[in-house]
Amino acid sequence: MSQVCVFLADGFEEIEGLTVVDILRRAGVETAMVSITENKAVTGSHGIRVEADVCMKDVDFADVKTLVLPGGMPGTLHLGACKELTDLLLQFHKAGKGVAAICAAPSILGDLGILKGRDAVCYPGFEDRLEGANVTQEKVAADGNVTTSRGMGTAIPFALALVEQLVSKEKAMEVKKSIIYGHQN
Repeated sequence: MSQVCVFLADGFEEIEGLTVVDILRRAGVETAMVSITENKAVTGSHGIRVEADVCMKDVDFADVKTLVLPGGMPGTLHLGACKELTDLLLQFHKAGKGVAAICAAPSILGDLGILKGRDAVCYPGFEDRLEGANVTQEKVAADGNVTTSRGMGTAIPFALALVEQLVSKEKAMEVKKSIIYGHQN
């Protein structure tokens, strides 16, 4: 199975989900788009229909290293309401495996108590849901096995931070340069 699973629910923020998948795959990280429903077809918050690679019920998570939650509404609400997913997030966190969320989705991690004592960020207005976190204003907060980011505009640095964690800083810089992101000399 893939090293990373990016979970998709109807109403997910397309850029946050697909940018992460794209950049991780560019870096050579096996990444699966996982639908939390019984259907691989998922429609994002802006009406873009995507076909996930697999449905959650068909995934063996034993060798997965990181779980990623894109934000968007009502996608974040659907992800947070999926008991199989929230149980899996708690299991991964307890085992020290990677959990990552962007935009409104860090609120799910906060609700589960995963952010207690950690640096974390989210979409403005969701800070009160980051239970026990040290809320910062960085684009990305990586603290131990937990990575959070602020929103659509931070999807690239979020994905590059995951590449750095899963592969290397050098690979993240290589991908960053290849996509002409940020200041180029």
